[in-house]
Amino acid sequence: MLQSRDGLRTLSGRRVIVVGAGPGGLATALLLARAGVHVTLVEKDPAVGGRTKTVEAPGGYRFDIGPTFFLYPQILADIFETCGERLEDHVKLERLDPQYHLVFEAGGEIRATNDMERLEAEVARIAPDDAKNVRKFFADNRVKLKFFKPVLEQAFHTLRAMASPAMIAALPHLHPGRSVDKDLQRYFKDPRVRLAFAFQTKYLGMSPFRCPSLFTILSFLEYEHGVYHPVGGCGAVSEAMAGLARRMGVDIRLGTSVDRVLFEGKKAIGVVCGTETLKADAVVINGDFAKVIKDLVPQTHRPRWRDAKIDKARLSCSTFMMYLGIEGKVPAGLGHHTIFLSEEYARNIREITEGTLPMQPSLYVQHAGYTDGGMAPAGHTSLYVLVPVPNLKSGIDWPATRESYRRLVLDRLKLLGLDDIEDRIRYERIVDPSQWQDDFFVYEGATFNLAHDLMQMLYFRPHNRFGPGLYLVGGGTHPGSGLPVIYEGARITARLLIEELSAGRVGAEAAGIPTTQPLATSGDAS
Repeated sequence: MLQSRDGLRTLSGRRVIVVGAGPGGLATALLLARAGVHVTLVEKDPAVGGRTKTVEAPGGYRFDIGPTFFLYPQILADIFETCGERLEDHVKLERLDPQYHLVFEAGGEIRATNDMERLEAEVARIAPDDAKNVRKFFADNRVKLKFFKPVLEQAFHTLRAMASPAMIAALPHLHPGRSVDKDLQRYFKDPRVRLAFAFQTKYLGMSPFRCPSLFTILSFLEYEHGVYHPVGGCGAVSEAMAGLARRMGVDIRLGTSVDRVLFEGKKAIGVVCGTETLKADAVVINGDFAKVIKDLVPQTHRPRWRDAKIDKARLSCSTFMMYLGIEGKVPAGLGHHTIFLSEEYARNIREITEGTLPMQPSLYVQHAGYTDGGMAPAGHTSLYVLVPVPNLKSGIDWPATRESYRRLVLDRLKLLGLDDIEDRIRYERIVDPSQWQDDFFVYEGATFNLAHDLMQMLYFRPHNRFGPGLYLVGGGTHPGSGLPVIYEGARITARLLIEELSAGRVGAEAAGIPTTQPLATSGDAS
């Protein structure tokens, strides 16, 4: 205990500025504050959460802006425990069963559940032979996650990390030459069943026909650890983190824009906010990587990620969003999460990847009121509708296309029984790729950041330790996108920064954050 107290005392005079109060920025601020660092968290918006916020629209309708699935809460629970708190005392998480309802335009449906007997029965209704391999798929992916989890928890800021013991141990289980769909063909012959365990690659904005086979662990995580709804919306998690951060002494400044990072030589020493300069021992940036790094950091301070490289980076897809407040109810069969998968799914994905706007798109509908009555006024319904579409590199003229695509999406919703809602819409907001870029500062409207292909992962993704005194956290940084993965990235970033500030390992151990070695124990992926 004496060593921990010394570590905390050593860091108590240190100051860190965190730019951006998204999930990664909030988690990093918590861990740094726990280590005794004085943290100033600067956020341009009037509320915390970034895209992980819940907003109330006119009429009393509530909507999650971005993530609606809360997966694998153990990592966030570990962060709260590190701070001496219990996550369940701050946020009520409802585990969903069914997790979601998959509807195949080609015919058939699956109500996904982590009850293996029920899941096998659901699969058997459309593919009896494939049902026999469900448990085998989960057993194999349990092993895959066991070996790759330490890799996700490891920093990759040096090339030698690619040859770490954890990485070498994981390699036989990764099969980098296979896509997710190709890997699933070893278990399931019916393409609809493969889709049931592959559509989760859209959480990364990627095609299951291109996404590395590692990411079959996404569907495994859902079934093994559950899909949750935070009561009040996913923004309730962000608000709980901010509340705890304030109690721990974090200075959260909302409505404050950062113009640039301040450097002394090669080292980041603060930020400039309008006429105010905030000095610090280090700066952490939490934001859409390709957008914020160009805006805040001159090219001379990012030699590995100059503008030309960012312009050539492979990006995720975008999304066409509709947030609808509806008078009256929706069909009783519309559950909390519904995924409608296009009959021509492979073509649909290919079109998105190649920059063509799909005319027979898949879509996702969240009806949070199915579980949480507080998401809409009595007698009304809030619907969140997401359609994967190409990012802005496609050249699609969204101002000219928006209204016709709205009509197409409303017509597609009729296939889910939502055939009478247009006349009952009392609130409507559309966010297309151009608005993701202009209103939410998302580079090229690519809502899931940099693509997660093999040459943009691990060492080849932007590093958590980006330069002297400069750190990153968020979906565009290692280990990648998705809330639990971003929280894990915050642990990596906080650990590296604490080690630098303390010029050793005492500070990281004092904060309760697992250190880089050994790699086999620690914790967590909208």
